[in-house]
Amino acid sequence: MKSTSVIRLLLLAFLLLASPFYQAALCQSNSEDSGFEVSDSGEEESDAEEVFGLELTSAPGIETLCVFPKNSAKIIKAGHETELLVGMKNDGQSNVDIVAVRGSLHLPFDQKPLVQNLTALSFGNASVPTSAQATFPYTFAVSKFLQAGAFDLVGTIIYEIDGKPYQSTFYNGTIEVVEDGPLFRMESVFLCGLLLLVITLLIIYIQNNMKHLTKKTKRASKVEVGTATKDASLDEWLEGTSYGHKSKKKK
Repeated sequence: MKSTSVIRLLLLAFLLLASPFYQAALCQSNSEDSGFEVSDSGEEESDAEEVFGLELTSAPGIETLCVFPKNSAKIIKAGHETELLVGMKNDGQSNVDIVAVRGSLHLPFDQKPLVQNLTALSFGNASVPTSAQATFPYTFAVSKFLQAGAFDLVGTIIYEIDGKPYQSTFYNGTIEVVEDGPLFRMESVFLCGLLLLVITLLIIYIQNNMKHLTKKTKRASKVEVGTATKDASLDEWLEGTSYGHKSKKKK
């Protein structure tokens, strides 16, 4: 019973450490401790902050796209800056004033949990006239504490038309985050060691159960077979009777 409880505790600890939710929380905690926070740049930071907390929709006649000019494979090295280009086409009836570009990282199977807020870049006097196209560079860096793996990158551009704020999503897809540094980190070594320990304990537990089951099977298969013996006193007691005479004739 004790070994079973220990195995369960170790399995629970391993699943917790390997969980992407734990990695997301660890990344956010390390980012706060290291000062890796969302930064705003530009002359109109207050205007961008006012619309960041609003639920905005896309304006009609606005089309956006995204290009990774030097990274078509979308492999992002943790802790290093990555540049992408945001394109906008204005087919509307009014000029578009660009407010800011921002991004965020989410889990690939569920975008509700936020893994990391990326850099928010504010623009001062950028605008896109009607029937025109424009391209805006956006540079971001994934936290160096983020565990390697696949994540969803959501990039949005916030803009105003006739004083009313809007936003459009220019990228919503998966990127691959790789570690920057030595091949084996302390977290990876710890997880590998814990996994080996759990596997070893499981093997020992299975072997012990097999031995116990084998012993029970051997005990159950033993059947005692007695030998038939003829009691001589019984023949003497039956002498002189008809049964005794019959027994002698049979012999």
